[in-house]
Amino acid sequence: MSTPEARRRPTARQQALLRELEALFLAEGFAGFTLDDLAARLRCSKSTLYALAPSKEQLAVKVVAHFFRDAAERLEKRIAGIDDARELIGEYLSGVSEHLNRASPEFMADIAAFAPARDTYQLNSRAAARQIRGFIDKGVADGVFRDVHARLVAEMTGLIIEGIQTGVLGRRTDVSDAEAFTALGELLLGGLDKN
Repeated sequence: MSTPEARRRPTARQQALLRELEALFLAEGFAGFTLDDLAARLRCSKSTLYALAPSKEQLAVKVVAHFFRDAAERLEKRIAGIDDARELIGEYLSGVSEHLNRASPEFMADIAAFAPARDTYQLNSRAAARQIRGFIDKGVADGVFRDVHARLVAEMTGLIIEGIQTGVLGRRTDVSDAEAFTALGELLLGGLDKN
């Protein structure tokens, strides 16, 4: 008898389907698809899709969560072993930007319009803000960043990330989330540097 955890682990075929769904959603968004459309595009049955999630909406959330979980894993690998806070911030935000560059405007718009997917993005954004706060604190402690209200700078960074995540900055400035994260990195590194 298998455990509930073993039953929840996706099969190799399901993992492949999730990757295909992610590629499709990243390119075209997800709101306009029906389960019939997805089954036809992926050349599988609707029951195969129902095995992944009980509805199209839950399938979208699963794919969005996978996209951001993959981003977190890639970012952790990217910054592993880096000790310099400037380099940590630069690499981390460059990685965020690169990962978000994979997403089409349609995908990002669908996330913004669908509360459960938006919540997933928001959780990821809060985690990114916490990570950056830690990098700033490290830079101040190591003496590479000026100690000008480091906590305030970290909180402002969190608000900027929230503005990126909610789409406010993109609408006001006509830039993508990826471009906004690149600019945030430049702003932080230029503003905190002691030199």
